[in-house]
Order: sequence, then structure tokens, then C-alpha cells
Amino acid sequence: MALERFADVVERFTHGYGNGHTLEPRAETVTQWQEELERVVRRAENLQRMLTNPQEPKVGQTPRQEIYKKNKSRLYRYQSKRTHRTPLLFVPNLGISRPYIFDLMPGASFVEHMTREGFDFYMLDWGVFGPEDNDLSFEDCVTRILPRMTRKVLESSGAESLSVLGYCMGAPLSASFLAAYPETPVKNFINMAGPIDFSKIGLFGLWLDEKYFNVDRFVETIGAVPADMVKAGFKLLKPTMDLSTNLNLWWNLWNDKYVEGFNALNRWANEYVAFPGEFFRQWVGDFYQRNKLFRGEAVFGGRPARLSSISCPVFVVGAKEDYIAPPECVRALIDAVSSRDKDYVELPGGHISLIAGRGASLHCWPKVSSWLAPRS
Repeated sequence: MALERFADVVERFTHGYGNGHTLEPRAETVTQWQEELERVVRRAENLQRMLTNPQEPKVGQTPRQEIYKKNKSRLYRYQSKRTHRTPLLFVPNLGISRPYIFDLMPGASFVEHMTREGFDFYMLDWGVFGPEDNDLSFEDCVTRILPRMTRKVLESSGAESLSVLGYCMGAPLSASFLAAYPETPVKNFINMAGPIDFSKIGLFGLWLDEKYFNVDRFVETIGAVPADMVKAGFKLLKPTMDLSTNLNLWWNLWNDKYVEGFNALNRWANEYVAFPGEFFRQWVGDFYQRNKLFRGEAVFGGRPARLSSISCPVFVVGAKEDYIAPPECVRALIDAVSSRDKDYVELPGGHISLIAGRGASLHCWPKVSSWLAPRS
């Protein structure tokens, strides 16, 4: 069959199989051919539309209210039926990317899921940084911004305590804050794909090893880490990612729902955000190079930040195929805290697909909401 000309196959399919016998193709075969032809037509139509009339996808559609702003940071409260008494503060990564990935589009939104489940949901948006923000440090986020945001959540909700959920870099930021300020009335802490033990961080750890990378010289030379450099770093982690993404798009180009989701995710995936210089210096030096938080050596605002100071219920979620925050460096939080109520779950997916997309809606979101609900 592999050596036959495609034209001959089509000829036999449409006019018979020789020997004077005309064979009618089976009904299911005809149906399959018709479906494939329809897909070819829809692929062409969607490709033409994407190339000639591209439209900006709508993202972040869950209704919300701005509760507080300070400099670049914003605190948003999302509309929900609020059946759970304890509010939830979501802390995403600072820099790198925009937080609308968590509210990408209706039906594909972690925020939408949590609000539908009745959580009083707040999100911290760190903002988009420019050269004027180069003095912002990791310590500033821990000692100034996070304490202020937790107070605003409590004031807005009228609650006596709150839960904190940190994703990616937002998890070590939140853990540093909770460890340095154990008096904060935090009822639950969730770490989603957030690195804690940086000795197990993977390829990024090798690139940023102080034997090869002088972070002080880097920051003193260029200041902020520009968005294009952030993008290049993540692309180099998996150089074939764009190729596989475009191949998947081609095979699914006939599917309007897939194309809609692809356009929204593609917008996010190419909208990188710069790192403030001082933040990058401390992030790389104290975490990637010296692993201070996990070793119990971190100090913020004169306060020691020891993970053993965290005693509230803790839930840690790792992703099996995560090459940015490998599961072993995420799981390390479980053994470091003094909490009695603590759970770890490792789910299918990578760093992004853990929390965004169809797989996340099936595997991750229900696990997070079902763990948190009886504790809220």
C-alpha cells in the first residue's frame, strides 16, 4: 500500500477494485472520508481567517472588582456566591507572564471554577514592570506588598482569617511571607507547582549556578531583565516546543473550539514581562544559588523565615512533566513545614497545563477546591 500511488487508491475507491467487480465502499468508510474532507475545508477556512483577519482573543472575562492598588500591584476580588467563609488570596508569579492565564476564557478558567464553587476569591496582580521598578526586591514583596494585600483581603471580606494559594514563583514568595510572619491569620496554604528545594530545580538551576552565572555583574550591567530575555530563557528550556505546538495546531485547525483556545493561550504565551533588577538579583542569588529558604537561612526585614514556622494545613500539588519546577523540588515543602494536616498530590501535565486547559479542569481544579472547601 505504501508503494501505491495515491491516485490509484482513489481510483479504486471511487470506481471499484478490478476483476470486473465493482465494490461499493462501506458506509462507515464513506463517512470517514466525508468527515476528513470537511476537516480539510475547515482547516483552510480557519487558516485563512488567522492569517488575513486575526482577532484579539477575549481573556479575563470573569467579573471582578479592583479592591486595592499600590504602585504597579493590584488586588482584585472576583464575583461569586461566597458560600465558604474563609477568603482565598491567589498569589501568582511576579514578572515572566501575565496572570490572566488563570482566567483565560469561559470554560477554561481556574478563577471561574473557584468562584463557581463558592470561594471568595482574590487575586494579586503584581503588574508590568519598567526601569522605574528596578529597586523592587524579593524582600520588598515579602515585607511590604504581601502583608498589605492580606490585610486588604481581611478588611474587604470581613473575615478573621484567610487561605493563601501560591502558584509557581508565587509559592516561594507566599511561603517566605508566611514563614517570616507566622502571626498572620492564615488558615490554609496551597502550593501549586512552586519550587521550594532549589537543589532539585533542574536545568534552570544548572544555568544559574554561581560557578557559571554572576548575578551581581549581570544586574549591574543591564539592570532589569528585559521581557525578550525572559522569553528566550524559557524557549531554550524546550527548543522544540514551538514546533510541536504548531503541529498540534495544524492537526486541530478544523476544530473551532481548539482554535479559539489556541489563540487565547498563544496570546498569553507570547506576552512576557520583565523582571526588576533587584528582584532578579535576590531571586537568583538567595534561591537558585544558595537555597536559603529551604535551608532555613532566609531573613526578610530582620525576621528569620523558617518553613517550620508554617503550621496551618498545607496542600502541595506537583506536575509529573514539569521541567520548570520538577515535582521533587515542589514536594519538599511537605517535609519542611510543621503542619500536622498536610497532603501532596502529583498530577498529569506540565507547569502550565497543570493549572490551565482541559486537563487542569479534570485533574487539578477539583482536587484543589475539594481539599480547600471543608477547611474554609
